[in-house]
Amino acid sequence: MTQSDLLHERDHKAFTTDLRTLAALALVPAIGLGIARFSYALLLPSMSLGLGWSYADAGWMTSVNAAGYLIAALISARFIGVVGANSVMRTGIFACVIALIMMGLFHHTVWLNVSWFLAGLGGASAFVAGGVIAAQVSQRHPAKAAFLLGIFYAGSGLGIVLSGVGVPWVLSQGGVTAWPTAWLVLAAISVVLALGVIWGVRITPQRRPQAHVSAPLGSMWWMLVGYSCFGAGYITYMTFMIAWIQAHGESAAFQSLFWVVLGLAVAVFPWLWAGVLKNQRHGRAFAILNGVTLVGAVLPLISSAWPVLLASAAIFGCAFFGVVASTTAFVRRNCGASAWASGIGAMTVAFSIGQTLGPTLGGWLNDLSGGLSVGLLTSAAFLIAAAIIGLLQKDFGLTSMASRDL
Repeated sequence: MTQSDLLHERDHKAFTTDLRTLAALALVPAIGLGIARFSYALLLPSMSLGLGWSYADAGWMTSVNAAGYLIAALISARFIGVVGANSVMRTGIFACVIALIMMGLFHHTVWLNVSWFLAGLGGASAFVAGGVIAAQVSQRHPAKAAFLLGIFYAGSGLGIVLSGVGVPWVLSQGGVTAWPTAWLVLAAISVVLALGVIWGVRITPQRRPQAHVSAPLGSMWWMLVGYSCFGAGYITYMTFMIAWIQAHGESAAFQSLFWVVLGLAVAVFPWLWAGVLKNQRHGRAFAILNGVTLVGAVLPLISSAWPVLLASAAIFGCAFFGVVASTTAFVRRNCGASAWASGIGAMTVAFSIGQTLGPTLGGWLNDLSGGLSVGLLTSAAFLIAAAIIGLLQKDFGLTSMASRDL
């Protein structure tokens, strides 16, 4: 065997090992986002009916969760610098599991808000830390970095699919009052996924990253503002879409199908958008993917026919996590490795601000109008703003000039 063959074999083994690590890392957003965030939309109608909530009350729960995201995003980078990304990630996952158990045990609105706040706190911590590890692993394979990074974000699709199958099944067996049982089932699923993370993420590039360096936030200003608008737009759709479908007379089986289609679309987005993430500079990938997400968000306003609704789920699902991936790719392209935690954390802060404001605003407008269409229009307006603002962002620094893989 020649030296070239030996090097090729070594590179292949390294790539396979890192691919397995990223597959395990993908279970982090499956828990922290797919289950401990998005599954609320499936349970919102039953919880609202049982607890007597208004649309604003229901939106406030999502805002509370996003507030937990915001706080975690503000402090995660510092904690990663002290104890390491892997420790922060595992602690965040544990917090998500505890929060899901609490959601099933408590029935008072105050305690449910506390539980969902904890889910946001844990989810953001795990997501930021997992994103740092994923960025470090993908950096080893520059030619495939965009695809590898996408695998991490695609994990949310698995959580969405599992929620879309599990929650409607529990509700069909026990009725609308069975929502506490559904939360406990989701907690059990999350425990299994958490064990997969612990088993699979054994080797990280660095247990402790380089000394904390702040990302140049002034140079990222347009991306941060646009990402906040995106956060407000996408989460309003995700919060109220199942309730909108139910209000239009669709069955529980169709609601489950809609959610599963959305989750499957999330899972395949790395294959669809790897070229865009790799080839588009500045904020163009962010803008393009916001535009595609917008198309998915407005389709239900055009028609409530089931083929249109499923197309909405597929288009929205395949694009909205591409937006998230585009921001991490932007940070990785423009910042040194020591500033990735700070940059990803700043993006998550901007994202969380939008997520905190959007659902409550959308719910309040829905209450004023007596329906859910105004909330979806609000979602579309925020996504339009995000796409336009993204076009104003330019790359900066030596990293962006030297990188050819993103």
